[in-house]
Amino acid sequence: MRFLAQWGYSEMNFAGVGMIMKDVGIEFKQELFYGDTVLASVACTNFTKFSFDLYYKLEKEGFAYGKPVAIAKSTMVCFDYANRKIVPVPDEALEKCKKAV
Repeated sequence: MRFLAQWGYSEMNFAGVGMIMKDVGIEFKQELFYGDTVLASVACTNFTKFSFDLYYKLEKEGFAYGKPVAIAKSTMVCFDYANRKIVPVPDEALEKCKKAV
């Protein structure tokens, strides 16, 4: 959510449209323990007319920093909740996401 919030967006208002998570996958690389601090990086790529992928890298702060704890990918589809249909990725959001890569 912080990734979207940097532009004033949320999953319900992504430059005027909503988003739905189509799929998600996660690969755990090492263990974490309660109290560990985790640093998250997010990037968006693989844009189509109606969707894009978000990639996540989680790293444990401290001794193992730089070695991923987990990597994940989710595919987000833009959606008009009022009309209950998928819609194109807004140009405004597309440009901001492409610059963030």
